[in-house]
Amino acid sequence: MQLLHRALARVLASLMLLAAPAVFAQQGNTIRLGQTLPLSGPLTELGTEYRDGAQTYFKWINSRGGVHGRKVELLTLDDGYVVDRTTENAKKLLDEDVFAFFGMFGSANYAALLPLINERSVPSIAPYTGADSLRTANSPTTFWLRASYGDETEKIVDQLTTLGINRIAVFYQDDAFGKAGLAGVEAALAKRKLKVLATGVYDKTKNDVGSAVKAIGAADPQAVVMISTYKPTAAFVKQMRLSGKLPQFFALSVVGVKALNAELGSESAGIAISQVVPFPDSATAPVVREMRQLPAEMLPPAGITYTTLEGYIAARVAVEGLRRAGPNPSREKFVSALETLKDYDVGGFPVNYAGGSRLGSRFAEVTIVGKSGKLMR
Repeated sequence: MQLLHRALARVLASLMLLAAPAVFAQQGNTIRLGQTLPLSGPLTELGTEYRDGAQTYFKWINSRGGVHGRKVELLTLDDGYVVDRTTENAKKLLDEDVFAFFGMFGSANYAALLPLINERSVPSIAPYTGADSLRTANSPTTFWLRASYGDETEKIVDQLTTLGINRIAVFYQDDAFGKAGLAGVEAALAKRKLKVLATGVYDKTKNDVGSAVKAIGAADPQAVVMISTYKPTAAFVKQMRLSGKLPQFFALSVVGVKALNAELGSESAGIAISQVVPFPDSATAPVVREMRQLPAEMLPPAGITYTTLEGYIAARVAVEGLRRAGPNPSREKFVSALETLKDYDVGGFPVNYAGGSRLGSRFAEVTIVGKSGKLMR
């Protein structure tokens, strides 16, 4: 019997150690949110700006005493957009007792995280991916914020077909991100009894777009939807133009206009880019005006861009969920609190998780790069 009691004691002690991180995350004086995203690699600009936009709001809310007296701390690790590093970082963050995940980046990256998120029941807010397949996966603690790639491609295809353009090709990255965007274009065209004219694919580890240029150029499309990051996008546009093909080029929001301009220079003019948050140069969007009014030392180094604004909006939604979770938040209370957000107004950007929805927003619009390199609506 003594041996049995000792064995039971050891088991109970182990269980208490396993439970300790969750208790600490819920009861500490600081609420720690964990984030792994690319601060290096092909999405450096997006990852850095998203983090900085979120930090802007967290700094402001902390300067006012935090949430129910607790400061919000964002722990960020760099994964370089590499899936294996993403999963390693996520485990490290859980070891650091983070309360929830915030703004995790990448379609393939987030797909790799879902088993861990579901197993641990970790709240995860505003993953930076538009993959529709991930949104239909069973993940009750994931709260999406940005519109899906399906929403973005629907907007692009609607604009093109309204103008009588229906010979549409797709250039895409050979991974979960690219295939999700391709599926979105296919679905949008199918609604209009149309099909993708031609496709061209590239490997993100090589960024060799030559075969894609040949395949798509041979079909002579009126427009090409590019599901790609900035370097392959720039290479594809350059090579298509050098081959004598001049279709209208459309990119998704993840392309990053600053990095694209750096690669293409004046050649970026005329490229259309879909967006999932309000225009950051708007004089009328309340959330933009709100961000502009914050102390200069709190603002992101890059200023107010589409990506810093998206990070800022995501932080506002996370803080509202924490506020509604009450002075003694738990992960379960946080999830329940987010579920009460019905048409929650983030300065003219409505967010809705009511009625079992996890989609947050479906806002999408199309902008175009002007001669100066700035985006225009």
